[in-house]
Amino acid sequence: MRARACLARAKRQPKTVVGRWLKLAFLKGRYNWARRYFTDHPQAVALCWQGLTGTRRAFMQGAQDAGAQCLFAELAPLPDRRTLDPLGVNAEGSVPRDPAFYDHVEADADLLDSLRASFVARAPRRGDVQQKAAQFSPQDCFLFVPLQVPDDSQMTLFAGWCGGLVGFIDALAAASADLPVGWHLRLKEHPSSKSPVTAQVLAHIAAGARTVLDNDTDSFAQIRASAGVVTINSSMGLQAMFWDKPVIITGEALYDIKGVVAKADSQPALAALLRQADTAAFDAALRGRVLTWLARDYYIVFDGTQLQRSYFHND
Repeated sequence: MRARACLARAKRQPKTVVGRWLKLAFLKGRYNWARRYFTDHPQAVALCWQGLTGTRRAFMQGAQDAGAQCLFAELAPLPDRRTLDPLGVNAEGSVPRDPAFYDHVEADADLLDSLRASFVARAPRRGDVQQKAAQFSPQDCFLFVPLQVPDDSQMTLFAGWCGGLVGFIDALAAASADLPVGWHLRLKEHPSSKSPVTAQVLAHIAAGARTVLDNDTDSFAQIRASAGVVTINSSMGLQAMFWDKPVIITGEALYDIKGVVAKADSQPALAALLRQADTAAFDAALRGRVLTWLARDYYIVFDGTQLQRSYFHND
């Protein structure tokens, strides 16, 4: 059962019956090895990068079922930080979703200001996606939509009702008709994506969708000029909070906390939220506490050569 669940999450699915049987056998072997090893070495800690799919998931599942302590590692959406989480990464991590958890946290405005000043847009890996400076007019009323990598685990596992990037773009095009008069959605493709969705976006624009494709302008410049951000679960949704922008998500995200973001869990819900784009709001005090806790207590500060403090949950 564990191996089958891991196979269902594998990025590359076998195309033949024999291929499926072989991959399933390999995953069973990886799971069984990990479970035996950590049973025989109860003091060992299982550490894995992401651990969300395929063989890595089989390894971590074996360790967990053996009762081992586990750490899932991943990049962090904040500068000079990394994720080390005993439960998982992204939407499967241990970030509390209950707003009451953050009641004891005192927001650190200086810390948040310093982090905001250190954000730098990702260097493009595609010639048609750039990070250029641009000027926006106060009359430019739009929501920024940072598109994600289509085959990333954030899409394949946590995209929710829209099913992935293609479905998300279709949903945006349909819901754009509900934006206030004079507003539009401003889309930008991910600078690292090897799978362009340019044709799909342009087809919706040609069909009358109130969307614009801007692959040239610096991503953070677009955030700053926007009236808010719409995303499935991108790290840019979290980063936009440092500029006090309303954020709408449609998928599963680690920052899906009531009052911090608005969740559109269906096409009608997305349309309703876009209809209220000019009056969108959030709990600024709660946001400050959540961002402070993430930056100070959850993510690990990493100076490029070593972790600057240890982190492990035993609860």
